[in-house]
Amino acid sequence: MANRKIELLAPAKDALTAIAAIQCGADAVYIGAECFGARQAAGNTIADIKQVTDSAHQYYAKVYVTLNTLLFDDELAIAEKMIHQLYEAGIDGLIIQDVGLLELDLPPIPLIASTQMDNSTLEKVKFRQDIGFSRAILARELTLDQIRQIRGGTSIELECFIHGSLCIGASGQCYMSYALGGRSGNRGQCAQPCRRLYSLKDATGKTIVDNRYLLSLKDLNLSQHLEELIDAGVSAFKIEGRLKDIPYVANTTAFYRRELDKILAKKKLQKSSSGSVQFDFEPNLDKTFNRGFTDYGIAGLISKIGSIDTPKSVGELIGVVKKAERTFFIIDSKEELHNGDGICFFDWQQNLSGTTANRAEGQKIYPQKINEIYVGQKIYRNYDHQFAGKLSGNPAQRKIALSIIVQEIQSGLTLIGTDEDGNKADVEIISDKKPALKKDAATETFKKQLGRLGNTIFQCIDLKIDTQDMYFVPASQLNDARRQLVEQLLQVREVNRPRQTVKISKNNVPWPQKHLTFTGNVLNKKAEDFYHRHGVETIEPAAESGLNMTGEIVMRTKYCLRKELNLCQHYGEKKSAEPLILQDEDGMEYQVRFLCGQCGMEISLGHEED
Repeated sequence: MANRKIELLAPAKDALTAIAAIQCGADAVYIGAECFGARQAAGNTIADIKQVTDSAHQYYAKVYVTLNTLLFDDELAIAEKMIHQLYEAGIDGLIIQDVGLLELDLPPIPLIASTQMDNSTLEKVKFRQDIGFSRAILARELTLDQIRQIRGGTSIELECFIHGSLCIGASGQCYMSYALGGRSGNRGQCAQPCRRLYSLKDATGKTIVDNRYLLSLKDLNLSQHLEELIDAGVSAFKIEGRLKDIPYVANTTAFYRRELDKILAKKKLQKSSSGSVQFDFEPNLDKTFNRGFTDYGIAGLISKIGSIDTPKSVGELIGVVKKAERTFFIIDSKEELHNGDGICFFDWQQNLSGTTANRAEGQKIYPQKINEIYVGQKIYRNYDHQFAGKLSGNPAQRKIALSIIVQEIQSGLTLIGTDEDGNKADVEIISDKKPALKKDAATETFKKQLGRLGNTIFQCIDLKIDTQDMYFVPASQLNDARRQLVEQLLQVREVNRPRQTVKISKNNVPWPQKHLTFTGNVLNKKAEDFYHRHGVETIEPAAESGLNMTGEIVMRTKYCLRKELNLCQHYGEKKSAEPLILQDEDGMEYQVRFLCGQCGMEISLGHEED
């Protein structure tokens, strides 16, 4: 494992976003196909995905497609056909959740176990490995110690999320959206009930907290734990955000590219793709969408991780209002606001509001609306106009290092190019080898014309002229040779591009459990066949089959409302705090049981009085 390559994996809602991520240094992107992805609103045609693979593969970057929802029986044939089309389009891996797919006739494509498969224990990850998966995407709620334990008992590639929005419930095990209105996260249709307003009550009906976003979490940020994760055995680092725009993807990818590169240089490890990136901006995670950040207790300690005042992006704290007049306010800040910046703030009721800075004159700001701004109020910037402008064009250039040597042959000269991956190509320059009258000028012409690679993926880092004399060659002939060299190198790179093919062979390795409840997510006959073959005796159908979820646990989470609200009674595992009641905006009630000792909650639809 010491010589493994490290992958930075970026999200892409479409082809343009994917290409921007690659240019900003992503070693791989993950993107949804036309259907059956866990983000239903982020589908892409086969043609669009082919465009992405063609672009990414130039840099030996990879493209993974998400087909990570549960499927009904009549959808399996459609999925099977689409997987073959995706394979022909050149994708490098398929992220799946539904094990029914493993019973189909799949092409030899690497399979990646989605985090929706609840890859939260050594036993589950080992099972994925033993049935042929190439990679497992770890559950977000795991700690470093738990990841080390999984690594110690497996050899499968491990991928983990390092940045972006957090699901409060265990991925693939959250049924709250489905129970609320029939929109299932396991079908790519999550209604995000965790971002709604709730009131919290005790068993007597007394309100403890009224109308707050009690299930909304801050965003994940593991930038301070990257080296620990590498040491724990993680090989792929994933940024969340397949619904995010290009500025978000470009900024976060660029930030983590720089952070990882520092660590890889220190540990003498390699990234999994080619090329280096030059940025035309300074990456800053505070300047694109975020709800504040948390490490989600990856090191074992969980601090305040809720974003209970708003589920929206607040951005970066700018300063405090020290004077508010009828048309302007003055802010005490070291940060400078600009015309067109978006600003936000919490009003007297602690609700998030916002406006635009129409004009900024140092600390004197003329906002579009000022009626909710008061002295002592904290002002945040959730849209940096100047920063966004830098990301709207071509914020980065990615180039592959190329060395060129010019040598003599009988018919003239030969141009030999070798890229950073060791790929070679050569082009013959027919010449009578007439010595140049002006040696220095001829040398400069060679360097200038052969080094003009600006519109290609290459950058010449070394040019040697290894000839007996300095010869005159017309600039047009040198340009033609350079173009031919680039074309040949691209062809050679594609021939030599690392590829992985994996043919899943059916076996009967036992699943760790003999009995599956609806949390096993079995929605089709093929999935039933799969689990029966792996030793499961009884199978309850998935919630999405139409189960009545009243009284059922619809979410388990490591988040604890008592701890977040300073109501923790510090019970151990032998005793748990009294359950509480969550009530949403529509009056729907949920019982909240607390998992004291291990920390966390279980949320059930309805409560004991029902």
